[in-house]
Amino acid sequence: MAKRRPGKPTQGRFRHGIKAPLVFSAVLAVVAGTATSIFATGGGTKVLRVDLGFTAAGIAFIASLVICAMLMMAETPNAEHLSKGSGVNRSSAKPDPKPGAARPATDPEPDGEPRYGERLPRQDT
Repeated sequence: MAKRRPGKPTQGRFRHGIKAPLVFSAVLAVVAGTATSIFATGGGTKVLRVDLGFTAAGIAFIASLVICAMLMMAETPNAEHLSKGSGVNRSSAKPDPKPGAARPATDPEPDGEPRYGERLPRQDT
């Protein structure tokens, strides 16, 4: 059986704590709910609009939590092996030579086969 330590993720996910975004979203929800309840009342003699406060608090909590989650995902760097490959995933460190440029001596002679993305001359008709 695999050795697992409690509280540690197995795949490297959730490296960042979830506590900070939840606390931030909760504080933002309380501020938005309180402000909406007070400002939607319309004066000191009227009844406090708690229903609008709860609605604003819920919207602020969900929206800020989604934004925090997206920022955490955007911050996570890609694995190093994803930048290497051929075809669609070519490495930009080794660009293809221009069509009219001379080939380096290390490249093998062209065998008449088209490279990826090139058309054969007989396909143009």
